[in-house]
Amino acid sequence: MTVHDSWLEHARAAADAVDANQVITLTRDLVRIKSVFEPDAGGSEEIAVNFLEDYLQKMGLDPVRQYPVPNRPNLICDWQGQGFTEDAKTLMFEGHTDVVTEGDADTWQYPPFAADMVDGRIYGRGSCDMKAGVAAAIEATRAIMHTHPELAGRIRLGIVCDEEGMMIGIKDFINQGWADDVDGAIVCEPEQQELCLFQKGAMRVNVTFTGVMSHGAMPYAGVNPITPLAAFLGLVAELQALEQARLGAHAQLGLPWLTPTIVKAPASGEAQHNVMPAVATAALDIRTIPGQDHDEILHKLRQFAHNVSQNDSRLQAEVNCFESRPWTHTPEDAAVVQALEAVYAPIMGEAVKYGGVPGATDGTFLHAWANIPIVTVGPGEREVPHQRDEWVDANEVVRSARLYAAAAVYFLLAGSS
Repeated sequence: MTVHDSWLEHARAAADAVDANQVITLTRDLVRIKSVFEPDAGGSEEIAVNFLEDYLQKMGLDPVRQYPVPNRPNLICDWQGQGFTEDAKTLMFEGHTDVVTEGDADTWQYPPFAADMVDGRIYGRGSCDMKAGVAAAIEATRAIMHTHPELAGRIRLGIVCDEEGMMIGIKDFINQGWADDVDGAIVCEPEQQELCLFQKGAMRVNVTFTGVMSHGAMPYAGVNPITPLAAFLGLVAELQALEQARLGAHAQLGLPWLTPTIVKAPASGEAQHNVMPAVATAALDIRTIPGQDHDEILHKLRQFAHNVSQNDSRLQAEVNCFESRPWTHTPEDAAVVQALEAVYAPIMGEAVKYGGVPGATDGTFLHAWANIPIVTVGPGEREVPHQRDEWVDANEVVRSARLYAAAAVYFLLAGSS
């Protein structure tokens, strides 16, 4: 038996130790917890963290709770084998506790927080994105604890807040030093069991044109900000076409997009048919792929704004990029990639499937800020999150837990060899 065969045998043992009933029960218990961030109603991720902290303590672990902001905690939990030394490897499982709003619950066929089990599917808000991934990671860790207590390595559960917002949870996790000794991370997002080595980048941009309000019957008395904004958006569409022609469709990520998502004039207050507003604004949701540079895109947008406003000194233009999440690519020779590839077919019973993440995840910052090799892979269909009657296949959650357990053991054994 080769050393790689030995690692695979140990990986299989960990995967086989995953208790399917526990994975499914934990997923359903988490779905029943309404961890929607609703500050006006007092809702946050804290209720889910309360449950998970107790759950991990009962597993014999010692979770740590930290607050990036009041009432929105991260939960970090380490398990390390008996052979752990300071130079041993650490693999991180990453997930988040927040879920998006359920919207109008009366439009759901199944109640959004009942975790109904129907024809092998678990229904409910957050079932797919991503209570299932969190449950799979925790139960994978339990299986490793039972089968490989002697491992020379560490598993870190990073279960953070606010992934659906500005990702303050993972940013604080990194700033507090929790990522410093992580050697690889599995981001447990719903990507239909595909190994995603690429993630699209994202830019959030607000554009403001400020002119001079006037009566609609006498537009010459003011400066209309709508006209230059419209010209600006035309240039954005042209830039999108040029970038798509230049780069083509990425094999895993598809085309880049520069999408106007909000247009307002006036920027606040009631619009009136006979009033030319002083301010017009637009929001851009920009999704990037390898070969694009965010600073270059922002420079072009600011040049567009300057070009369409320069002929009138009373017209001002501002382009503000308030969030930039770079596209990511994890090299194929990264240890976490090789571990997942090695165990995928034996555990999943099919050839390795690859994909790409169409949006940013917490892994974006683990990769970009902390230089950690990441692979995004988890249970759930990619297009199901945020829809009504959100669901996840229960068997897929179990399979993911087994994949995680096997990959972690393989990764840590390879790292200690």
